[in-house]
Amino acid sequence: MLDQAMKQQLKTYLGNVKNSVVLRLCLDDSDTATKLESLASDIASLSSHIEVVRDNDASQRQPMMLVENPDKGTSIGFAGLPMGHEFTSLVLALLHSGGHPIKLDEDTIAQIAELNVPLEVEIFISLSCQNCPEVVQAFNMMAAINPLVKTTMIDGAAFQGEVKARDIMAVPSVFINGELFGQGRMSLAEILNKVDTGAAKRKAAQLNQQAPFDVLVVGGGPAGSSAAIYAARKGIRTGVVAERFGGQVQDTMAIENFISIKATTGPKLVASLEEHVKEYGVEVITEQRAANIIGAEETADGYIHVELESGAVLKSRSVITSTGARWREMNVLGEQEYRNKGVAYCPHCDGPLFKGKRTAVIGGGNSGIEAALDLAGIVEHVTVLEFADTLRADKVLIDKAQATANIDIITMAQTTEVLGDGNRVTALEYKDRNSGEVKQIELAGIFVQIGLVPNSEWLKESKVALSGRGEIEIDGHGATSLSGVFAAGDVTTVPYKQIIIAMGEGAKASLGAFDYLIRTPAPTEQSAAA
Repeated sequence: MLDQAMKQQLKTYLGNVKNSVVLRLCLDDSDTATKLESLASDIASLSSHIEVVRDNDASQRQPMMLVENPDKGTSIGFAGLPMGHEFTSLVLALLHSGGHPIKLDEDTIAQIAELNVPLEVEIFISLSCQNCPEVVQAFNMMAAINPLVKTTMIDGAAFQGEVKARDIMAVPSVFINGELFGQGRMSLAEILNKVDTGAAKRKAAQLNQQAPFDVLVVGGGPAGSSAAIYAARKGIRTGVVAERFGGQVQDTMAIENFISIKATTGPKLVASLEEHVKEYGVEVITEQRAANIIGAEETADGYIHVELESGAVLKSRSVITSTGARWREMNVLGEQEYRNKGVAYCPHCDGPLFKGKRTAVIGGGNSGIEAALDLAGIVEHVTVLEFADTLRADKVLIDKAQATANIDIITMAQTTEVLGDGNRVTALEYKDRNSGEVKQIELAGIFVQIGLVPNSEWLKESKVALSGRGEIEIDGHGATSLSGVFAAGDVTTVPYKQIIIAMGEGAKASLGAFDYLIRTPAPTEQSAAA
């Protein structure tokens, strides 16, 4: 199953396995089962601590491999063949089950160990999904720590009957104790906040005890990362608060226009950004959403206050908002009803779930045409619907799409409704803007690729001025209309929403904030002067 080079690399990793690990195989007569058995045999041949046991338990999914620590009673399951993006999940499961330290802080490990309710976790994934491994690995770490948590990664392509029975139209889809827990990317901290009901309250209390920052960056994407690094390099107390580190870049598969790096992926870039930010001692606070900002002139202590949805309040002498943007929705009938039931926003993640089916892509820009080309190799047919009379994508992409046999392009098409049978999408309705005629396309999936909306709603009650499109208005130094508050990246009025531009804007806003700090007395100095 594994070539010699991969075996040698894996053998090095498995040298860290110190405890007994059992690979329990539950197999059928499928080709996937044959490959899974071969994979298990290859793994066992590389470590004396790993053995393979065959189990004919008919109640188990087949084919499946369980990674078990017999001494601790932990179990991590892989239903299907854990290759592609999920091979790393398998390697980590082997290491963690075999006694290799889990890279989590002591408080998080203790929190997981103290969970006292059995959790049967099923994670439906596709092997091409770049978001799925983070979710699988988060639950697998929980299972390696606490034997009450049992996890199973399920390859949707290998278990299409279950996918259909549960109406799963997006990955990752997580079920706990048989009930839908969540869909899409989620971090370990987010998971723990949901399964441990007291976690959010405890975290808010901790945050309220934070000492004030010199620079607090709200948002952890490229702009926020750049701003934090530039601030921390000045030797001042710097913090980042974000819902998730990396922002929307985490969901970007291919990045080919980042100067000096020919090609990379969003998750890889985000990992590098986070490592760089933490190298400077920046305090990174995740799983927190900003709710409001109050200027220093309105607070009793003279600091800017950033209120969080959790109820916590963070204080800082200056703030840089870099909350980015999110995918724009169609805002038509049926879109919300069938979200994750045929309406999707990530073709690379969810495309494999529509193998052999008819789909549509809404939007004729670069993202839309790239999505159509991505889907064309998987699905039966792709229809691209563009509102305008011409496509906005690069010519090279348009030419390739027009030359692809199973891609049709319709311009002057206004999507009016998503239709379904109550469980999943069955058709899309659109109006021909030339004739006014309303038409329908029978399909199973709709991928929305129509641009971005700034994440600025949390500022609407503040004194930070927003444009008519909801973008934060800034000057040439990144300053907003509220003293001491700066902004950068896709959430601002700066044109051209690109990663490299956001990074430059983050650096500029940070330099602007530092200039503000050296010219403005600290609150204690202001009090003394008074």
